[in-house]
Amino acid sequence: MYRFLEATAEQYMTRTVMTVTRQTTMRELGALIAQHDFNSFPVVVNARVSGIVTKFDFLRAFAFTTGQMMPRYDDLMQRPVAEMMTDAVVHVEPTAPLTRVLQLMVSLKSRSFPVIDPDRQLVGIISREDAIRSLKEATQNN
Repeated sequence: MYRFLEATAEQYMTRTVMTVTRQTTMRELGALIAQHDFNSFPVVVNARVSGIVTKFDFLRAFAFTTGQMMPRYDDLMQRPVAEMMTDAVVHVEPTAPLTRVLQLMVSLKSRSFPVIDPDRQLVGIISREDAIRSLKEATQNN
């Protein structure tokens, strides 16, 4: 278990991250979600993270009340991700201890966090699956 206490986000993060732009349409996002089953996609502008869009954000586009008219499906699917994404991105740095990452996941009920270096460059993503893998590896051979 001591290995887990010493582990960092950089050691267990996924380094190849699929990103989208602010202009990516909801239709394109839906296709990416279906193809890859990722929960979230960082939104990148000029190689820097400007937001994040999740499956929840995608579904939120279809949540209407009785007081508002529902647009046509094709109109919704042409909307850009910029209209649905979350601007305030909770992220971690590569050197963040996994204990802190796990604490954030639990307290914020989040599935993953972008890993962003001090220059706001996206260097990876750390997910619940990565945290589980790190716990498993840390407790093997004990």
